[in-house]
Amino acid sequence: MKRVLALLLFSLPPLAGAGGFVDLRDAPVVAGDAAAGAAKVAVCVACHGAEGNAAVTAFPALAAQHPGYLYQSLAGFRRRADPASPMTPQVQSLGDADLRDIAVYFASRRRSAPAVSSAADLPGARLFRDGDAARGIVPCQGCHGATAQGHPLHGTAPRYDYYPALAAQSADYLAARLRRYRDDGQVDTSNALIMRGIARNLDDAAIAELAAWLAATPRESTSTSGDYP
Repeated sequence: MKRVLALLLFSLPPLAGAGGFVDLRDAPVVAGDAAAGAAKVAVCVACHGAEGNAAVTAFPALAAQHPGYLYQSLAGFRRRADPASPMTPQVQSLGDADLRDIAVYFASRRRSAPAVSSAADLPGARLFRDGDAARGIVPCQGCHGATAQGHPLHGTAPRYDYYPALAAQSADYLAARLRRYRDDGQVDTSNALIMRGIARNLDDAAIAELAAWLAATPRESTSTSGDYP
């Protein structure tokens, strides 16, 4: 796994400014005001649900997500300004402080429990943890943790806050996201480049298995202190 990531990262283009490639390896910690963010999310909850727990499975749950990942996602929508994305008009009028406040607010919320009572026996569990060397699928736990709570080194340095926790996320959203990484050549961050390289070996069956297991796995922690040594 480490060798694969090293090869992908070695090919990264240099850090670029607005509209270009963003290298997240040295990205700073994301700080904001959760109370201020609560006053800025009225439009967000229409799609992403009260306190970031989306009722519509096509939309991602935002509650208990790492603030760095949330902030970079929002900043990416603003940077790309894709006219086809429904997120573009939502973020164009927001300043950087607004994005940080919103990210920290949703990160401080609690993720709803999965609807499925047990994920232990789902086939996606082994694929997530061990990968499949015969198909060129690397273990997902290397970046997202053994139980999909986020990078194993989350909390030790800001860069690891930019890897998302995947537990208790919608299976429909996860499957669509993985297919997009696999089929869409657009990458504008170092983490997206890693995912592009990994997802290209996932067929639809593997994606469905991974998404089903992740959706059934509880989000264990909502700690978002942002305290780094």
